[in-house]
Amino acid sequence: MAGTITPITMPKWGLTMTEGMVTKWLVEPGSTVGAGDEIMEIETTKITNVFESPAGGTLRRQVAAQGTTVPVGGLMAVLADDDVTEAEIEAFVAKFQAEFVPPEDDAGGAAGGPAVIEAGGRRLRYLRLGPDGGVPVLFIHGFGADLGAWMFNQPALAERHATWALDLPGHGGSSKEVGAGDAMALIAAVADFMAAASISRAHLVGHSLGGALALGLAQADPGRVASLTLIAPAGLGPDINMAFIDGFIRAGKRKEAKEALELLVADRGAISRTMIDEVLKYKRLDGVPAALQAITAAAFAGGRQSDEPRRALAAATVPRQVIWGRADRIIPAAHAEGLPADVAVHLLDAGHLPQMEKSGEVNRLIADLVSAA
Repeated sequence: MAGTITPITMPKWGLTMTEGMVTKWLVEPGSTVGAGDEIMEIETTKITNVFESPAGGTLRRQVAAQGTTVPVGGLMAVLADDDVTEAEIEAFVAKFQAEFVPPEDDAGGAAGGPAVIEAGGRRLRYLRLGPDGGVPVLFIHGFGADLGAWMFNQPALAERHATWALDLPGHGGSSKEVGAGDAMALIAAVADFMAAASISRAHLVGHSLGGALALGLAQADPGRVASLTLIAPAGLGPDINMAFIDGFIRAGKRKEAKEALELLVADRGAISRTMIDEVLKYKRLDGVPAALQAITAAAFAGGRQSDEPRRALAAATVPRQVIWGRADRIIPAAHAEGLPADVAVHLLDAGHLPQMEKSGEVNRLIADLVSAA
């Protein structure tokens, strides 16, 4: 064989992912693609995400047609040099398919899954991935979410860095007691978690409400923060779409949850049925409605946001960046205007969840800032 053949296989996004569906091809066979180019859309159990080519070359074969479900590690496409014959590609595909064994479905129950730690008198669920040593990356999710919000990001950053993601009080698998539900209480919970997990300093990555909490921690205890990546952060302006907040809290049926969740993304069709079901299951847990209402009353009193995080961002001296989706329908991207000159601002073609809608770009931006810091 004179040239090189590169298989394109189904990625594993998140601990529980065992398969994905190719919903749309973005390039045609015969096209030249580069590493990092978006070549298809893949539907996971939570959301549809774009898939970036891991290598450059010519797309010679689409093995998985649109609408095909492929197990993790399964063959979706083939890149090959122009001097590779069709017969060689056919033989490569046949050999791959004959030797491929789908991974066992452990539903995330294997070692290395989420765990629980006692911190500040609360039980907080967290997920740790990556090697030991160095300053870790700590992911802090937004309102109504959990550590699964980082399913496309934490594994990628964990290839080179120690990473932690936690469920805030009132969310996911953590205790539902949030006290007053204000920023000080939630920031204290993050600080308590870091102390319990022996994290003396971290690169903070916060989304939405989590971005405001990351800024609050940087203001309260700057020595514990190595860098700040803020994704559609709360508190950089007064505006907040209370139709989403109220709708999320109120949702008790699939239609109501679907209408609220679709506001999160640029492409409303990206929200999966499984994601809707998971939200409804979470909403039925004891203590969740009261926790969400307490946080809402404290964070968005009168349907407006506090401007304290914006002042904290200006005062911070660590490397910091803001990432926002241009089509954000929850917190407008215009809040990124007028920030200090040393704050890098990146606007992406996404909604309120760029870390899921444009995960490849977001992961590169996080990795670049962490490396620079």
